[in-house]
Amino acid sequence: MEGIALKATARDIVGKKTRFLRREGVTPTHLFGHNLKSLALQCNTDELKRVIAQVGTTALFDLGIDGEKRPRKVLIREIQNDPLGRQILHVDFYQIKMTEKLKVEVPLVLGGEAPAMKVKGRSLQHSLTSLNIECLPDKLPHEIEVDLSPLAELGQAIHVKDLGLSTDITVTNDPGQLIVKVSETAAARAEEEVAAAEEAAPLEAEPEEQPAE
Repeated sequence: MEGIALKATARDIVGKKTRFLRREGVTPTHLFGHNLKSLALQCNTDELKRVIAQVGTTALFDLGIDGEKRPRKVLIREIQNDPLGRQILHVDFYQIKMTEKLKVEVPLVLGGEAPAMKVKGRSLQHSLTSLNIECLPDKLPHEIEVDLSPLAELGQAIHVKDLGLSTDITVTNDPGQLIVKVSETAAARAEEEVAAAEEAAPLEAEPEEQPAE
């Protein structure tokens, strides 16, 4: 994403002492990459949260390191949170080369409207929420939209092979892997089973009239 930037400074505090940084609104981070010496850094926690909310782990942004003239193009590779998810403990940045392909997990987002869902008693079975891809950094999508409009009938589905992505992107998932399918709800299936059972049940015979004595 263009225009997104984050500032970082060198970090001398390591180990358990990093808890003092967090109390001061600073998050310990690391920068690493292919053939790159790992750097211990730190970032303002509020600024870091802002960037994470914008880029997630699938968009490039500029990391400016104090004392360096040019920012570095990076991805967020890993975010470590406390067990309750209330505090960011540590973040890893990965410096990329624009000529080197990346292997990334990109979220799948459902878009459009499935005509089949206009019928009562149906639900969307969403089986795959992200896609594993490989591409050059400038071709990296922040997310991949799955168009639901072809789903017109009950039982229709969209698989990985149906996405029709750019030839610049290589998908490493199984092409036959299910993404989304139109199914009946459990309540609708139960109603159909009851109706079918009633139709299949033999009719009770009328009692024969006994001759008068």
